[in-house]
Amino acid sequence: MSRLPQSVWTSRSTCSRCMERMLPGTCSFRKRITRVKLLGFLAAQAPCVVAMEACAGAHYWAREIAKLGHHVRLIAPAYVKPFIKRQKNDAADAEATCEAAQRPSMRFVPVKTEEQQANGIVFRARDLLVRQRTQCVNALRGHLMEFGYVFPKGITHVKTLVALIEDPQSLPTVCVSF
Repeated sequence: MSRLPQSVWTSRSTCSRCMERMLPGTCSFRKRITRVKLLGFLAAQAPCVVAMEACAGAHYWAREIAKLGHHVRLIAPAYVKPFIKRQKNDAADAEATCEAAQRPSMRFVPVKTEEQQANGIVFRARDLLVRQRTQCVNALRGHLMEFGYVFPKGITHVKTLVALIEDPQSLPTVCVSF
């Protein structure tokens, strides 16, 4: 396995690659590849270190590239940013990622399994639903305060809020007729 890394920087539809083979710090190979062709291209390469920024989709790509026999390293974008030498574009990001991966003190992000990613999705989706529920209850409390109805904070008082809204005599017809 080659000690010098290949860097893959992924964007929405294309991937930029920078391969360092000669001297660290010099990019000897640059190529723009579509996502569809990336795995085929890497399958034809000898096993080596592939470094990528840990961004959306990076864990999927890391698992797929590792299946091809390459050693994948994910780097947090905050650790790659200091190595960007010029304006931010795909090629500059790929070169900076390649440079960062060669640092002996670089901290890498572990590749997540599909199960870990699924658990994260469930956690974030539930957290979003709880926040949206709280926003709705707080908005409803605020709107009802406009009519003189004051309720304490908390989700435990939702039943009394709903009961007030369902009572046709408590609010103007326009508020409850939607």
